[in-house]
Amino acid sequence: MGPRVVLAVFLAFLALGPAILPEFYVTLLNYIGLYGLVALGLVLLTGVGGLTSFGQAAFVGVGAYTTAYLTTTQDLPAALALFGSSPWLALAAGLLVTAAVAWLLGAVTLRLSGHYLPLGTIAWGISLYFLFGNLGFLGGYTGITGVPALSLFGFELADTHHFYYLIWAALLGAIWLTGNLLDSREGRAIRALKGGTIMAESMGVDTARSKMVVFVIAALYACVSGWLYAHLQRFVNPTPFGLQIGIEYLFMAVIGGAAHVWGAVVGASLVTLLKQWLQDWLPEVLGTTGNFEIIVFGLLMIFVLHRARDGLWPLLAKLVPEGAGERTAVPAAEPLSRRAPAPAGTVLLEAVDVVKEFGGLVANDRMSITVKAGEIMALIGPNGAGKSTMFNLVSGVTEPTSGEVRYCGERIDGLEARRIAQRGMGRTFQHVRLLPAMSVLENVAIGAHLRGRRGVAAAVLHAERAEEARLLAEAARQIERVGLAEHMFAQAGSLALGKQRIVEIARALAGDPNLLLLDEPAAGLRYLEKQALAELLRKLRGEGMGILLVEHDMDFVMGLADRVAVMEFGQKIAEGVPEEVQNDPGVIEAYLGGVD
Repeated sequence: MGPRVVLAVFLAFLALGPAILPEFYVTLLNYIGLYGLVALGLVLLTGVGGLTSFGQAAFVGVGAYTTAYLTTTQDLPAALALFGSSPWLALAAGLLVTAAVAWLLGAVTLRLSGHYLPLGTIAWGISLYFLFGNLGFLGGYTGITGVPALSLFGFELADTHHFYYLIWAALLGAIWLTGNLLDSREGRAIRALKGGTIMAESMGVDTARSKMVVFVIAALYACVSGWLYAHLQRFVNPTPFGLQIGIEYLFMAVIGGAAHVWGAVVGASLVTLLKQWLQDWLPEVLGTTGNFEIIVFGLLMIFVLHRARDGLWPLLAKLVPEGAGERTAVPAAEPLSRRAPAPAGTVLLEAVDVVKEFGGLVANDRMSITVKAGEIMALIGPNGAGKSTMFNLVSGVTEPTSGEVRYCGERIDGLEARRIAQRGMGRTFQHVRLLPAMSVLENVAIGAHLRGRRGVAAAVLHAERAEEARLLAEAARQIERVGLAEHMFAQAGSLALGKQRIVEIARALAGDPNLLLLDEPAAGLRYLEKQALAELLRKLRGEGMGILLVEHDMDFVMGLADRVAVMEFGQKIAEGVPEEVQNDPGVIEAYLGGVD
């Protein structure tokens, strides 16, 4: 039974649910749908984007309180009167308010990293909870009563069964939109956040924007859930929007499968049903009442997290013989436009007297190098000489303390890495930075991000298919160019380290650079793989590309580079053609300890 059949059976069960299930289970399914909407936002935010939030319940409260206030207040200000005339218009108002609140909170919170980010979400989650309870016009801790029922095309959704279909239509619609988003250029940018800000920015991704996009979308999903909850319950108070409920939402996403869209449904179903069953069974088993279900529930959650670190959805997906949605072919598409190559001999990169200080440590001391179009320039030196720091300075990862860096005559020191990438500079990393769970094709397509233009709205509606096909076709072309065509649809993390380094080169080439920065690309490669890499680099040089190469394999460097610069303790001690550098006494001293 394939994935399409499983999906059809699931949808049929949902359609028949109110007719075949008792009223109690229909009510539970309503709450599973409401919780699933919030958990879906956390899948996008936490599982895919790598941003942990404990405060999503507060956004549910924003949606619920906005519609409750607008639809129950008699004397609304003139500017709000229109939104109070219909719950559907109140939904629009709630989405606007939630987007504004999420943008303001995100502008502050998303600047944090590490454990400070989740702590920040806890702080504003608690703040909004107490704000709901202390504002008099929102009813204080008593809440707002008399929230009207919804009506659709003149039909009032006052019955639990009728509301059921609206809740699940909203959840399934959100799942479809989320799937569309993730299967797009914007979705790859969001997934690239887990690979680290440095990698994503170096590929041309505006990481601050991508974080804000996913944060606001997750908040909007929570708002819709709150709006539905308010009109289902016909009553709103602060209790369902506290920190404890926010933690439960995160549990749902993680247990179901935080990196999988359908994991939100699995997690919401498991947590909701398990809590209810434990509340019913434990008093009978133990012969006494109490909050024992919380203890058992916590232990079960720990067990699941130990045994299924990626959640339950991947385990369930293995039961289906064919993988759903796996790409096995790249559609034919028109090639992307390319930037004009620089004439051979043109100075692409020029660093002049660059100094980089970390406190009292001088990592680069008056370093000056040039790289021309159509040449391979090697930067070598012992470990700790400052080579990778120099790489980061010229590529925009860090800013020099003093000195100048120019690209094609334009000063670029101080520009963000993505701005430099847009000007035609691509790079790899000393330690491989791929997304192991994504295919080789998708990893390389991240490199082509800066060559696309369609945004989030087009992505969620799948209106960017033509551009997406061109980006994937470009990624496929670069994979074939570096000799990894047979691994195109394999997970990047399944490849050997040497091949992963070649994937990084393909990803850099997908950005259509004129200058390529390669940080130890031959590390981990076997002899024949090094020979193939050298041949590829010679081919790129012949096409007019400039290459700045950091490498420890001297045989590889000396047989390939046109010019070599040698660093020691942050300073350049020699520069010239390979033969001159090999015989330089200062170089021999640095590497071998002396001529003798």
